[in-house]
Amino acid sequence: MTASFEAQRAALADVVAIPVTPFAEDGTVDRYTHRALLRRLLDGGVKILTPNGNTGEFYALTPQERQLVTELTVDEAGGRAAILVGVGHDVPTAIASARHAGELGAQMVMVHQPVHPYVSQDGWVDYHRAIAEAVPDLGVVPYIRNAQLIGARLAELADDCPNVIGVKYAVPDAARFAAFARDAGLERFVWVAGLAEPYAPSYFSAGATGFTSGLVNVAPSVSLNMIEALRSGDYPGAMKVWEQIRRFEELRAANGSANNVTIVKEALASLGLCRRDVRPPSRPLPESERAEVAAIAAGWSI
Repeated sequence: MTASFEAQRAALADVVAIPVTPFAEDGTVDRYTHRALLRRLLDGGVKILTPNGNTGEFYALTPQERQLVTELTVDEAGGRAAILVGVGHDVPTAIASARHAGELGAQMVMVHQPVHPYVSQDGWVDYHRAIAEAVPDLGVVPYIRNAQLIGARLAELADDCPNVIGVKYAVPDAARFAAFARDAGLERFVWVAGLAEPYAPSYFSAGATGFTSGLVNVAPSVSLNMIEALRSGDYPGAMKVWEQIRRFEELRAANGSANNVTIVKEALASLGLCRRDVRPPSRPLPESERAEVAAIAAGWSI
């Protein structure tokens, strides 16, 4: 373990919130609403924020908008939460984004899974090594969605880059996660269940100590209740929360997660907190399907 990253490691072992990026009527990033939503998360007890995550529509934002979202998040947090900035695309773009995050005062970057159609395991290591070496003072968290990647390759990366301190693991296979974490080094990294609340209990049982969440935008207390139960080993309590959020997460995961962000924004819109607008290739929820989402959101203790 690298002593200088202890604070970052501790921050990752929590509900890692992925804020939405609200859009104004003219389609631009709604700065005022974005700040208001961030304050709501912070006031709700969230201690780590990930600007430019997938729930923030990372791939639909322009480079300038990604910078803006990072700047707004760091400024609004004002030291109240750790900041884990999503970076990705080509290597120079990812490095520039990571350096920008560090200059603003962010403590960590999350490297999105490469979307190139031809990703070799050697190339995966090279990609992350280039980014991590460019920002040695930042904690680096690979976002792993590739079921073919083996744990030994992550260990190889961390041998070269001690600032690789955590992993957002988002392969939907608890047994594979358990094996991958042990092959890479269970105690060497902070393991974050990257598929949010539905997978958190099973991944915690195999070694995860944090989980990502888009649902937390809607009901911070619900997500925090789950992690408190998991931390205390109260799996029946955690599963009560799991049952509470099950339908909401099923709607998000349906049809290859087509409405993953859409459902979150629809719930926020039903509460009067932001517009429901999303950008292509996502699309707003049809009016005929909105009532169920609104009923779920209204039923939570917000």
